[in-house]
Amino acid sequence: MRRAVSTPPVLPGFEYEKLLGSGGFADVFLYKQNLPRRDVAVKVLLTDGLDGAARRQFVAEANVMAQLSTHPYIVTIYHADLAEGSRPYFVMEYCPGPSLAERYKVRPLEVADALRTGIRVGSAVAAAHAQGILHRDIKPANVLTNGFGWPALTDFGIASTLEGDVPTHTTSLAGGEGTASVGLSVPWSPSEMFQDDPDPDVRSDVFSLAATIHTVLAGRTPFEVPGKSNGTLDIIGRIERGAITPIGRDDVPRSLIAVLNKAMSPRRADRYATAVDFVRALQRVELELGYSPTGIDLPSFGAEALGRPENDGGDETRFRPIATVEAQAAKAAPGPIGAPPAAPAAEEQATRVRGITPVIPQAPAPASDQTHTMLRPRTIGAQTPEAPAPESETSEGGATQHPVAPKRRGLVIGIAAGVVAVIAAMVIIGVIARPQPKHHSPSPAATAQGPLVQVVPEPKAGPVVRSGGTVTFNWTNPSPKKGDQYVWTLKATNPSDETVSSPKAVVTGTNPDAQVCIDVRILRAGRTSPNPLTECTSD
Repeated sequence: MRRAVSTPPVLPGFEYEKLLGSGGFADVFLYKQNLPRRDVAVKVLLTDGLDGAARRQFVAEANVMAQLSTHPYIVTIYHADLAEGSRPYFVMEYCPGPSLAERYKVRPLEVADALRTGIRVGSAVAAAHAQGILHRDIKPANVLTNGFGWPALTDFGIASTLEGDVPTHTTSLAGGEGTASVGLSVPWSPSEMFQDDPDPDVRSDVFSLAATIHTVLAGRTPFEVPGKSNGTLDIIGRIERGAITPIGRDDVPRSLIAVLNKAMSPRRADRYATAVDFVRALQRVELELGYSPTGIDLPSFGAEALGRPENDGGDETRFRPIATVEAQAAKAAPGPIGAPPAAPAAEEQATRVRGITPVIPQAPAPASDQTHTMLRPRTIGAQTPEAPAPESETSEGGATQHPVAPKRRGLVIGIAAGVVAVIAAMVIIGVIARPQPKHHSPSPAATAQGPLVQVVPEPKAGPVVRSGGTVTFNWTNPSPKKGDQYVWTLKATNPSDETVSSPKAVVTGTNPDAQVCIDVRILRAGRTSPNPLTECTSD
């Protein structure tokens, strides 16, 4: 049974708008800040007072968010204080877009989107690790979407330091077999978090991040088995055994599945050692598929996480720019021609994806990952003079054999070239004389770019009917097929997708004086229209 939502506090300089969401320990409300004028999210903790552990927890979370909130993919915190009745609250950046949990429940993410989101959130996790902070609760619901459409990691409420200061919370884990009181979210937590004395490290966050990416691709949590019991104890048992449920999508490459499975290994020693190693592996999958690699944004004070020395200078308080990590490490200078290539470093061997055929047709794979094509050395430039051949050589039978003289060698080569030319001419004449088969012109869709790809049509606009606060949008399908559905999205500050079977959408509770708009796409066999139809009421 869900608890009642707390009353939004009265905050000087802020106007209450509406409830955004509720969690186990706090409610989040939308407020309008008066100066500067902007929408903000206010997280109000349920603690009535701030005595002892509660005070330390509130101060710790405020300080953690303040240290990390300048990162482009971490929610920014503006202010922290106490409201009336000693109610602690945070004033944070308002992220109007849906969380990853809301998105994958409508439909799983495309591979490119999941890779890009995973790398960006991974850079935020790596930035936290560079400051000695573990998140400990990475999951789809804690990855929001800001006003620019970028992912934003939030909820550092159960974060801990790398030195081992692990705060605990009481969370009810209902699964049919009972409850447990631990500070974690079971479906995305690694096996070490289920011990009597949890001892998480950076590899624990790597596990949770990989489990989050797996979830948004599969449309379900990694250890959930459709059609079977998926209670808390069932999930924990599968996590400890490493029994990952397959994603079940043909468009997800095997290399990406291998990266995620490695990051979700039940043994920490088998996972990627750092968040940077994990996101680098995701970048290599992007390159394999022909995508531009997404940058890893890290402040330069986290240089040790990249395996390179920090900048010298001694100015410990100055602000340093964000560093972008390239997808591949710098290549070593080539050695002498004909020398065997140097073996890669041990870390590189542990994270490289080898021998994977690109999925995108004609997409060039990076040179470092092309293990099926071997480049053999050849002599370039001046040749080393050969030793002069002896004038005569004696065979085993005693007869003297003379090498071909230069002039005779040229004559032999000329005769051989003439024979080859005559044969080639006869072959060409035979090909020309043979009746040629009729060729059909390729259709515009079937070009040299690859096989024919069916494009989902775009819906056509229909009548828009308004009756008070209710608006009915209609549209048509120009080429309907069996099984077609329609995905429409209300253009609002917090949009969500709706999937319907008939070409009609009804929006209720609108302001009769305000314009209402929706975007519509046709959903066919897992694909949607490339461009949405936008329908609006008249002003």
